[in-house]
Amino acid sequence: MAWIERLYQTYENCADKIEAVGLRLWPLSHTVKKAHVEIAIDAKGNFRRARKLNRLESPTLIPATEDSAGRTSGIAPHPLCEELSYCAADLPDADPERQKKYIELLHKWRDSAFTHPKIESVYAYVAKGSVWSDLNREKIFPVSTEDSRGNKAKVADDKVFLRWVVEGAQDPCSATWEDKSLIAAWMHFDAQQNDRTGFCMVTGQSTRIAQSHSRFVRRAGDGAKLISANDFSGYTFRGRFTDEKKDYEKQACSVSFEVSQKAHSALRWLIGRQSYHDFQSGQVFVAWAVAGKPIPDPFEDTLALILGSSKNVQPAGGADSGLAGDAGQFFALRLKQAIRGYRANLDPTDDIVVMGLDSATPGRMAITYYRELKGSEFLDRIEDWHTQYAWAQDFGKNTKFVGAPAPRDIAEAAFSTRIGETGELRVDDALRKATIERLLPCIIDGQPIPLDLVLSTARRASNRAPLKRWEWEKFLGIACALFRGYSKSQGKEYQMALEEDRGTRDYLYGRLLALADSIEGYALRLADEKRGTTAARLMQRFADRPFSTWRNIELALTPYKSRLRASEKGSGFLWKREKLLDEIQCCFLSDDFTSDRALSGEFLLGYHCQRAALQRGSEPAEDDVQPTTK
Repeated sequence: MAWIERLYQTYENCADKIEAVGLRLWPLSHTVKKAHVEIAIDAKGNFRRARKLNRLESPTLIPATEDSAGRTSGIAPHPLCEELSYCAADLPDADPERQKKYIELLHKWRDSAFTHPKIESVYAYVAKGSVWSDLNREKIFPVSTEDSRGNKAKVADDKVFLRWVVEGAQDPCSATWEDKSLIAAWMHFDAQQNDRTGFCMVTGQSTRIAQSHSRFVRRAGDGAKLISANDFSGYTFRGRFTDEKKDYEKQACSVSFEVSQKAHSALRWLIGRQSYHDFQSGQVFVAWAVAGKPIPDPFEDTLALILGSSKNVQPAGGADSGLAGDAGQFFALRLKQAIRGYRANLDPTDDIVVMGLDSATPGRMAITYYRELKGSEFLDRIEDWHTQYAWAQDFGKNTKFVGAPAPRDIAEAAFSTRIGETGELRVDDALRKATIERLLPCIIDGQPIPLDLVLSTARRASNRAPLKRWEWEKFLGIACALFRGYSKSQGKEYQMALEEDRGTRDYLYGRLLALADSIEGYALRLADEKRGTTAARLMQRFADRPFSTWRNIELALTPYKSRLRASEKGSGFLWKREKLLDEIQCCFLSDDFTSDRALSGEFLLGYHCQRAALQRGSEPAEDDVQPTTK
């Protein structure tokens, strides 16, 4: 029961936060529905006007009973705002039973000790039975909904959801969903109607027990429940309990209505504002501080972490965005500053919770991952992840930084394929879900990254031909980050800058490939030819058979070397590159250089570091002249 207790505590700590309706913590006995039409009436219940609601103003806080909040079928009216099938007596083909139940509930609330002037007004209007006629006269129909992408869909007339505005009263707040006194009146009335008590396993008190638990946890329309205890016809209780059906739940762990409502509301609120949410698969991960304090998002890359910690921090650009000569010191300083900012607000003993949710069926949801950590431990794990898996990342023209990639980007680098006419890179939902689930323990628990992900990203980065330039640059940075981080977990350290004294075979071969790419690329630029180099085209083959492929690459460089020697601008450039080529080849052991066994991901580190070092001085200076002998 730890998760529900932590969520309950979170609600209590954050109840005063003021946010938009769709993201705020819901009060007890309330839910949020997407209203389609707003009807304005006066204090005496006379119709004034009606209007359609757009997508942004549609979410509306409404009173709800336990039955109505969780209804999927049957008749269970909300007490105030409802569909036309419940509150329009003149609706064609109306169901009298629905309208009867709605009117009875509204009448009961109106005649209770917790009535409200707005309830009197709405009841007086609905009792006239002219809702459908009034909307027709205002030419409201047909009604359609619009999603975030602008796609519209018609709403069946009986499913049109109404909300109420009561004008002309002394109360300046005319909207029923914003009236705090009306909200409080329903909460008191609903509590009075439900006197079934029991022992709450969270608070340890005898109080009103929840008989139905909330839906709509991950998003609007989400029917999956975390807790379900009303299945008397299946096999839920068979062989576990001895009492009559009506008393089954007494032998289970009971939760109070207040705890259940507040815990689900807190989880819904957290998911809406700070979660990793895969809308296609339904997978959700959320991390939060029980005290309501800000924490870094474990599912974002380092750039988002640094920018999220301070509005004054800007993305790294220029030399700082690549493998700068400081070997990552500037990055480390900014990361420590970001973590220090979170530590300033978060006490070392504050409770941090990381929780994962997923559902295999539309009606049931499970907790797939759960960890509780102290604030200091959580920040240490986040800092370790972003330090250990840091590398120069190039995600496009305006997104270059040094740091760790996000889990969703790792999944894309490892498993994405081209689909559709546009050839967009996509990751299969099941693969993306599984990859992120496997990466979470690496971030939160400090476990080594799975080796197959390291190998898969290295293969993708080596296979340069089918990728666009920016896609390959992105995958290359991710592959280097994963290989460096995995190697560190195995006791082998790599710097984020060129290590000229590293004499390992794979690293040296990567440096050679970068030099060949640089020589041919510069010759092509001088001739204004826009095509890939031989090194780029043969990168995958080079990774599999480096020695035999290097001979082909080296022979292909001959005409480009001749072109550069004949150029006054290129002669000095070529002399420097050839000198460096000789120096690197001399670092090989003879058996290492002539061996044709496949290269590991280490060659990508050598390639990337050597390329970055060359790019910092890629244009020859005016005094770069090839030396001559007399």
